[in-house]
Amino acid sequence: MDPVIVVGAGPVGLALALALARHEVPTVILDEGSGLCPEGPRSVVLGADTTAFLTRIGYPRAVSDSALWDSFSVWRRRQEMLRIDLTDSPTFHLPQHRLQRGLRDALTATPLVRLVPLNRVVELEQDRDGVSVRTTGTQDGSTTWWRGSHLVGCDGARSAVRKLLKVRFPGRPAVDRNAVATVRVDLPFDGARLHREPPWRGDREASARPLPDGVWRLDWRLPPGRPDPAEEVDPHATWPGIVTGDTLLTRVTSTLTGWCGGELPRYELLAAADHTAQQRLAARFRVGRCFLAGDAAHLHGALGMQNLADGLRDADNLAWRLSLAWHLHSGGPQPGGSLLDGYEAERRGAVGARLRAVDQSMPLLRPLRGWAQTRRSLLAGGFRKHAPLLADGQLGTGRFGGAPAYPAAPSGVPSRVPVQRGARGTTSLSELLPATAPGVLVPDLPVLAADGTPDHLHARLGSTFLLLLVAPGTAVWSAEHWLSAGLMPRLAEVAAALPVPAEVLVTEEYPAAGPHTVLLIRPDGHLVGATQGAAAEDLLALADRASGGPVPLTGAPEPIAQPVE
Repeated sequence: MDPVIVVGAGPVGLALALALARHEVPTVILDEGSGLCPEGPRSVVLGADTTAFLTRIGYPRAVSDSALWDSFSVWRRRQEMLRIDLTDSPTFHLPQHRLQRGLRDALTATPLVRLVPLNRVVELEQDRDGVSVRTTGTQDGSTTWWRGSHLVGCDGARSAVRKLLKVRFPGRPAVDRNAVATVRVDLPFDGARLHREPPWRGDREASARPLPDGVWRLDWRLPPGRPDPAEEVDPHATWPGIVTGDTLLTRVTSTLTGWCGGELPRYELLAAADHTAQQRLAARFRVGRCFLAGDAAHLHGALGMQNLADGLRDADNLAWRLSLAWHLHSGGPQPGGSLLDGYEAERRGAVGARLRAVDQSMPLLRPLRGWAQTRRSLLAGGFRKHAPLLADGQLGTGRFGGAPAYPAAPSGVPSRVPVQRGARGTTSLSELLPATAPGVLVPDLPVLAADGTPDHLHARLGSTFLLLLVAPGTAVWSAEHWLSAGLMPRLAEVAAALPVPAEVLVTEEYPAAGPHTVLLIRPDGHLVGATQGAAAEDLLALADRASGGPVPLTGAPEPIAQPVE
């Protein structure tokens, strides 16, 4: 069987190829560039789900390569308006060049991934059996045809794959504009900070987010409109792109001086960029055997949101679907259409919900009637009320960035749930639903494998479906006493009869689930459904639906953003 073709060797393309390799699916990565990632100011905030995903696909250094935040604070002028303790909810901040290099290192451990740099995709054809791609060498102009079972465009915001598929990419081209710099400096506070109307002159909003090795990422929200030539980064400079613009250098020195009690500390400016945040959502994520993921499918960076984190979720969601279709095709009949259609319905729906949340919150956080009106609307009381919303985007939590849930109505279209606000901002759909609701991301619990080996639930994700039995008391009994007792023999028979590969696990307890509950969990950690006991017919029906059963997953909400070609 032909391999899956992945176009683009950025973090999302590399992560998808590694996830497919975990499912024993070969891939070819075609990249227009050299495949290397030079150092720069780009970074990503990782939550528990994306950190676990990177770990299980072969990048266990994701945590050690990151900076762990212990707190996040929001300031206005000289007053702290909000402080969030992150001790019990780890937040990791990872430089993008470290992420990409870590994933590249992981590729060397698998023979199932072939990376082909310096090849630009110029033509694409597909038929009922696969996809054909023509590339030209960026150095020698040579032409090569490639054949794959499926193709995934992970080739960024200017995606050649998306253009060849003639998929529209509507949205807003300029929602927020920021200057970004990475600076090695010793600041007099721990954790991340967002500062509105800081006491020094010239800035509306500045933020500091720690990175490893004493480096900080500094961001400034710039006025809307055309960039000031005095603060632009040289677009032709190679990384590290040290800026020469006087205005940006002034921002660095005034911000560090303001945060360090009026004295400019010693610092080293490593890199800087001028970044315009867009909001765009591809009209389709799937066209036949071709798919879009990451920046090629969506852009959302307003309010500090993390588009790369959602790109990693694209890869996690798509990998198990493609692998199941690939293996079923090579060994039997094709699965139902809902298996692959479900990727677009779930991921496009989840990103669309984030865009709607921004559209609803932006008038509160970015008043559009001038800075004087902004100052009047964000007095101490009003600003304190909305400060948790600002934290959501920066921390990757709530409706702006938390792990999504994928509940499906009878039509298969993801359900809409009203926005709710709590002490830490908007509440994500995953937080609103009970842990036993179909589509939620399952919690990471201690589990026992069928041979009695202890582990954690999230560590077992990625390669197979999981049948999780809630059996109180198993932790205090030797495995030899319960492996052949109770529901275990029957559950093993059911697992072997499912239309998907499945592993049986046991846990002492699961939130809101009673003893002898059996939960069917997808490889990406989202719950398919639950039964009481080893109900074979019910579990077979759940597995059939997850692998392409009779319920079609079609359609997805449109973004509120106005179309812009």
